[in-house]
Amino acid sequence: MAADNHPFSRQTLILPVYLPTFLLSFGQGVVNPTLSLYVKSFDLSYAMTMFVIATAVFGNVPAGILLAKIGQKRAMIIGTAILALSRIGVGLAVNVIQLVTFQLIGGIGVALWSLSRHAYMTQMIPITERGRSLAIFGGINRIASFSGQLVVIFLGQSLRLPFFIYAGSAIITSGLCIFFVRDHRVAIADLSNTEDPQMSALKKLLNLLQENYKILATAGLAQVCIQTIRRGRTLMVPLFASSVVGLSSKQVRQVVAISSAVDMLIFPLAGSLMDTYGRKSAMIPGFTIFATGILMMAQTNNFLPLLFATVVMGVGNGLCSGSMMTLGSDLAPRNNISSFLSLWRITGDIGGNAGPFVVGGIADIWELKTSVVVLSGIGYLAVVIFWGLVPETLPGRIVNSRD
Repeated sequence: MAADNHPFSRQTLILPVYLPTFLLSFGQGVVNPTLSLYVKSFDLSYAMTMFVIATAVFGNVPAGILLAKIGQKRAMIIGTAILALSRIGVGLAVNVIQLVTFQLIGGIGVALWSLSRHAYMTQMIPITERGRSLAIFGGINRIASFSGQLVVIFLGQSLRLPFFIYAGSAIITSGLCIFFVRDHRVAIADLSNTEDPQMSALKKLLNLLQENYKILATAGLAQVCIQTIRRGRTLMVPLFASSVVGLSSKQVRQVVAISSAVDMLIFPLAGSLMDTYGRKSAMIPGFTIFATGILMMAQTNNFLPLLFATVVMGVGNGLCSGSMMTLGSDLAPRNNISSFLSLWRITGDIGGNAGPFVVGGIADIWELKTSVVVLSGIGYLAVVIFWGLVPETLPGRIVNSRD
């Protein structure tokens, strides 16, 4: 692995990884505070609203196979271009069919970008530097998202305009990838690089799944839970603030922005903990605090208590900045990085799918407060799994490492 053989400097990640990440997260930050409100404005139920949003997370298996064939640089360029086109389509949509179609297309773009970026960083960053480097990555995500949420406060009541801003950020990102990303396609083994060239891509993927089923059944399940509550939080807070607490769209954006500000301030501590004391030293307390903040939200009925609960969520999530990407990189076998990360991302996206359905489905059957309590329980379950079943992967503290 390149990161193991050459001196590493985080400055080499600024133009190919950190700056593009900032731009895309900024665009997503502009969209997220009112995404669920925009989709629901098409006269949909809670469950249908979440279904439309969840369709964006498909496409990881094809993206993993395609990444192995075209390389990281092309995948980043193509992925961000597809994302830009899809955001324009969502912003112009006039019916649910168009919304779902462009969400699916956008999901392919996001999968290509995210998977190629993760594989790129896994190869470039040595394991002893991953916690800090990926916590910085997580911090940049949060800073950019917060910046986007600040901007959207001043966009008025338009629910469509944020998508065009997101598209613009994706176009600029695609250009940065053209000029600054180095392609490491040859250096990474993948699904197309196995002993039997006639074996179908699906069979190769199933073989890889069989080889890694134990870690995917433990760490993967924990990640499903975490991404469920993370995605659930993103969609649930605006809906809860609007439907239950009765806040205006401007107040909703203020709550989301303040919570994100707290979230983004914690990432330096997260990286230091992960690289000094082990990955669990950040994940276990962080996700415990996160789940507690979600549970607190269920008891709120006006602006200030809701704001406090979301700030607690921000503290917990910020303490875990970059943790899931760090853990995935640590666990990825050296001879099959991109394909393993494809499976790792699938487990995360299962949670990304589950979050909307937990929020929307339970809210339609009972109420949003019940959804909040269930999400909190899922967060506590993740803590138990990380504590008892997932190995520590930091060198010097490794119980069972895949490297």
